[in-house]
Amino acid sequence: MKTDLLFLFAVLISFTSLAQVKTGVISSTVKDSKNEAIIGATVRLLKTTDTAVVTTKMTDGDGKFQFINVDIGVYILKITAVGKKEFSSVPLHVMDSKGINLPMIILFPAKSTELNEVVIKAKRPLIQMEIDKTVVNVDAMISSASSNTLEVLEKTPGIVINSGGDITLNGRSGVMVLIDGRPTYMSGQDLSLYLKSLPGSLLDKIELMDNPPARYDASGNAIINIKLKKNRIGGFVGSIATGYSQGKYGKSNNSLNLNYNYKKINLFGSMGYSYEKSYSNDNFTRNFFDVNNVPTSTVFLMNRQKSKSEGLNTNLGLDYASTPNTTYGIQLNLNDNKNNEVLNYYSDNYSAGQLDNIGKGHTYGDNNRTNLGTNINFLHKFGKTGKELSADINYLNYRSTGNQSLINNQDQFFYNLPSKINIYTAKADYVQTIKNNARFEAGFKSSFVINDNKSDYYNITDQGQVIDNGKSNHFKFRENINSAYINAQKGWKYLSVQLGLRLENTQSKGQQLGNEIVQQSEFSKNYTQVFPTLFLNYKFDTVGRNTLNFSISKRINRPNYQYLNPFLFFRDRYSYTVGNPELTPQYQFRYELKYQYKQLLRMGLSYNRFTDVIFQTTKVVDDVFIKKPENVAFGYMLLLNNSISLTPKEWWSLNLELQFSKMGLNGMAYGEKLNPSTYVARIGAYNQFQFKKGWSAELNSYYASRDLNGQSFTSGMYRVNAGIQKKIWKDKGSIRINMDDIFHSWVYENRSVGLARAYSFQISASDTQRLGIALTYRFGKEVFKRKSKYTNHTLDEEKSRM
Repeated sequence: MKTDLLFLFAVLISFTSLAQVKTGVISSTVKDSKNEAIIGATVRLLKTTDTAVVTTKMTDGDGKFQFINVDIGVYILKITAVGKKEFSSVPLHVMDSKGINLPMIILFPAKSTELNEVVIKAKRPLIQMEIDKTVVNVDAMISSASSNTLEVLEKTPGIVINSGGDITLNGRSGVMVLIDGRPTYMSGQDLSLYLKSLPGSLLDKIELMDNPPARYDASGNAIINIKLKKNRIGGFVGSIATGYSQGKYGKSNNSLNLNYNYKKINLFGSMGYSYEKSYSNDNFTRNFFDVNNVPTSTVFLMNRQKSKSEGLNTNLGLDYASTPNTTYGIQLNLNDNKNNEVLNYYSDNYSAGQLDNIGKGHTYGDNNRTNLGTNINFLHKFGKTGKELSADINYLNYRSTGNQSLINNQDQFFYNLPSKINIYTAKADYVQTIKNNARFEAGFKSSFVINDNKSDYYNITDQGQVIDNGKSNHFKFRENINSAYINAQKGWKYLSVQLGLRLENTQSKGQQLGNEIVQQSEFSKNYTQVFPTLFLNYKFDTVGRNTLNFSISKRINRPNYQYLNPFLFFRDRYSYTVGNPELTPQYQFRYELKYQYKQLLRMGLSYNRFTDVIFQTTKVVDDVFIKKPENVAFGYMLLLNNSISLTPKEWWSLNLELQFSKMGLNGMAYGEKLNPSTYVARIGAYNQFQFKKGWSAELNSYYASRDLNGQSFTSGMYRVNAGIQKKIWKDKGSIRINMDDIFHSWVYENRSVGLARAYSFQISASDTQRLGIALTYRFGKEVFKRKSKYTNHTLDEEKSRM
């Protein structure tokens, strides 16, 4: 082990010293005919031999741009900006590393016909394929303004959200969800409720990373980074959006974004309000057998659930550029969510084919959640040396005051469920760009988590509420993770290599405090792991039209905090869930070969091997199904992932997402062998249409074949969404109308697998068929560019485990 680490470290350091072909710099400033800097102009560097685009830059707040690491050769520049004529330079000869500093470039006004052409071309596509991630531009999704963030994710290629609220990316569960680089500290139903409280109009883009580098926390089988809108072009600018959608019940999503930039100070903020009422209908058929597999009894169970939620999200931030190279920032986020659920259930019990009894009951739940997050950050660039240092400190306070009551033919009880979590994190990152197309990164992170969950169980009697200590629980969990990483990149003319190494030490302690009936218990864990990453990228041509990428990585999926809590949660008379404090982390080893041709085609073949898989098992006790997370020995997934972007007509763009996989498990659950496997196909077609006079439309369809979710197979299902948009008020506003799940076909059918002497079939439908309408408007005068491009990944792991 030590030999391997020393070898890898030596390789990383050696990359910075390899001699390569000399490179140069091309730079200049772009202004208009009034001598004012043009911000955000697109500058393309092209080879004179075949006019192929080498790379692209955007001018900064002073109208400046700079291309570094330019290979020796002959190039031309092409510069475009909204409302300006295109500029083409004379041939530029890069002879050595001194570079070329061009005189000021002036862009002159274009005619109206040219302006229209530029505006159409500047529209961001729905999907952009990059070699290390897929970027989904949310504003290009017409239905986003009338949807919440969870619904936007459901419509995002590669993402599937099951009926329990668990999110998967390209078939992998245990996904880390980030908001602006910071995790949500939630999972399952808690994460679903939080994402429902965020209007989709707050979102700028969604980044999907199958295989993140060593800079990110090693936790999570994949990463979904949701980036909120932050206007990088200053002055006083803003946007407002309001949307309403109607299914069986109504939903409303509204947002306001503001940005003000004056000299060294940049203020930004956003506010979102959402209201939702929804339903879900679940029908279960559960069959029970004796030791000889002879049917003994059957339960027919109907669950009818209605829920209401109201969410308010506020985000405020300040960037202060004390010098041209140093920026300080502070952010404050407050999220408040109120949720109410009513579940009515009805059951028919049969024994030996005869109706034995009829039951009914009601479960009521109320939950008020408040998240308060603060962040202080720092960014310093060491002049033009290519060195950069960033640091930040985060504090997050999560509080929940919930209760649950259940009334049926046999019992009446009440649960009081307060919980609170305090999370403290600090990190620092150093980046150094080295000549000859090399780069070195290093950093560290430390996090402290204090989790306090209490559940007081009360029997409801004629004398009132009487506490039952035998069913009550008080669970505390503390965790400290310290990590450090190094990452090195080196590029040649055709080949580039990136090697990373991340070291993480985890110390945790869990305590069940106990009471006069329940005995106190505790556990402690202390483990250290190394997580290497390797990326090899080969260009078949000098401009990177055809690229081949190979990667290897190791990642960890720690159990989320709720999974470790032994608290028993009641859904109905026949369905419970319980945590497991004995869970151990799950590990993933991933090998992937990926090919990309421009923005037209990307194909990836990966093999994922999982050990100690964290899996939701189902234990049958009499006629009750108890779900509990357990570690299953081994799991695997072989995935072929294809993305195709086409333009059949100049007004029509089409993205096809084709995924085919084979997945399976091999382990034991409650004495039963658990080795299910299945072939899975996911096919998505995303059509975008651009018409004249500000009209546009979208038509999207998605099909998912049979899938494995916990101890059940989910049958194939599909959905079709459509939308239309009209730009108004000189293209600063829009009216959008959309229809989701047009045929109401997104219905779950689950069949159990590997249950001990039991079989279950479930049909689940919810309020997915909806008609929405939204209004959006941008306002303000754009003058300066936002000073900070700081990205915070400090809370990456902890939030994803709440």
